[in-house]
Amino acid sequence: MAKLSTIANRAGSLVGTPVVATTPVAGGDVCTATRVRLSDGRNAFVKTRSHAPPGFFAHEARGLSWLAEADGVATPDVLAAADDCLVLSWIEPGRPSAESVEAFGRSLAATHSAGAQSFGAEHDGYIGTIPLTNTPTQQWPEFWATRRVLPYLKVAHDRHAVSDQDAAAVEQVIDRLDDFAGPPEPPSRLHGDLWSGNIVWDAEGRGHLVDPAAHGGHRETDLAMLALFGAPHLPRLLAAYDEAAPLRDGWRQRVPLHQLHPLLVHAILFGGSYGGRAGAAARALLDGTPDGR
Repeated sequence: MAKLSTIANRAGSLVGTPVVATTPVAGGDVCTATRVRLSDGRNAFVKTRSHAPPGFFAHEARGLSWLAEADGVATPDVLAAADDCLVLSWIEPGRPSAESVEAFGRSLAATHSAGAQSFGAEHDGYIGTIPLTNTPTQQWPEFWATRRVLPYLKVAHDRHAVSDQDAAAVEQVIDRLDDFAGPPEPPSRLHGDLWSGNIVWDAEGRGHLVDPAAHGGHRETDLAMLALFGAPHLPRLLAAYDEAAPLRDGWRQRVPLHQLHPLLVHAILFGGSYGGRAGAAARALLDGTPDGR
């Protein structure tokens, strides 16, 4: 872990303004997080990681800027990005109300509706610390199968994080993906790793997107990720989203499909029960008894 004085000097040099105070920020397991106060009175959030993979922070900075262009959900401003460091505007934390969660749902619909040129992105990226292939495709089933589910299934299976039986169930879903994918939709502008921990609620209750794995994808993927690990007032959020940008018939039955990739990522990162949960999601689709938890 870098010393606070080193972080302060690095952040100050990147933004061109001296740092006058630093405070460690708890919570991250991928990066060291620090709050800094600049000599001009601003506060900033600094992320550092020793031996960060190539383009790690540049990918995050691009993703935040791309999401901000949608004029939907708020994002922190990118103040500076380098190979070893990312400096963002500080968000004073608060708590969401039911009303602010509804506003977030409507704003998320606007972000998604801003769209993307294709499924994927111009640059590969990361989800957590795992490389994320974003080579563009024009059809979502191809993207989901070849860029998301199958590569991560192989890694998880090779690491014995997914059993033979669970892997076979996931493969059966992919073999029949056209049966489960639902009506075609154009690519949406996705956060890409939208669990509740990647929404920061400010002092006024407004939600901000952080730590994106941004790309063009299917909008139901972001919603399924919110459902996977829980989000405050989730039914109200989804209802507000659906009112602003009506979801296609059968979206609830497709939730397990869109949870396969994040479950496999978690199986790779953490092991435990995640491989079994991926198999259960696949069997829910095959059996026609989806469980969107």
